[in-house]
Amino acid sequence: MNKPVWKAALTWIPRSDIHFLKIVFNVWYDGAKALLWKELLCSGADDEYSVCGTLKGETLVSAFDIKGSRIKFPKGNYSIVVQGFSDDSENNMLMCLNFTMIVKQDAF
Repeated sequence: MNKPVWKAALTWIPRSDIHFLKIVFNVWYDGAKALLWKELLCSGADDEYSVCGTLKGETLVSAFDIKGSRIKFPKGNYSIVVQGFSDDSENNMLMCLNFTMIVKQDAF
């Protein structure tokens, strides 16, 4: 809860090659949108993330850190949707993760 860095792991088999990857991260709290974050991870040139260049059908296994100390989450249920797109217009979805984060005590 009050850790500065959270550990995350992802195992995924993409259905197409990953040359371009835009991530859209949405968080809802009590039915209201609490956070919208968009990030271009792969552009096809000088990409720094290991996911970039993954080929269709290849198993992608990645572990990474999430900086957690920036946001203090009040107690409650959070609906989180993470989408990955293969184009900037957000029409061609590569992946969609939908999960619930439950915070059982206030961070304050």
